[in-house]
Amino acid sequence: MIHIRPILPADRNELFRLFKTGKTFHTAEINLAMEIIDQVLEQPDKEDYTILCLCLGVDKVLAGYICFGPIPLTDACYDMYWILVDNKFSRRGLGSELVQAMEERLVALKGRRIYIDTSSTPQYEPARSFYEKNGFWVAAVLEDFYRPGDDKIIYVKQV
Repeated sequence: MIHIRPILPADRNELFRLFKTGKTFHTAEINLAMEIIDQVLEQPDKEDYTILCLCLGVDKVLAGYICFGPIPLTDACYDMYWILVDNKFSRRGLGSELVQAMEERLVALKGRRIYIDTSSTPQYEPARSFYEKNGFWVAAVLEDFYRPGDDKIIYVKQV
């Protein structure tokens, strides 16, 4: 049984553990993700970011999360900032469930587009494949954006 709900204060430590045990994110990325998590928990009514958590089973074990928010100064465009699924539950469609939950929220908000930025390095190949599998397409590539040889790939999807 899958249950997707807004983040709760009790989720913070488990999300930090999921980031630390994952194989994708650098320390600086983890620190930024946790800063956003803390901001959402401290100011839940602020609309800069939305965080949804995916829980499994009757025990509602936290298995993943997604973070997204409106892009300032745009007409109903949104960024998807983070998506993470516990390694022990990967390849079961849970990430796609989170994307679908985000899209349902954005349809209700009359969102038009979702943007995702990611790295061109090999460790991000599974993420790029996941985005494409979920209907996102490459809108732009900014060469050497993060560092020489590490391009920024921008994906987009119509809501």
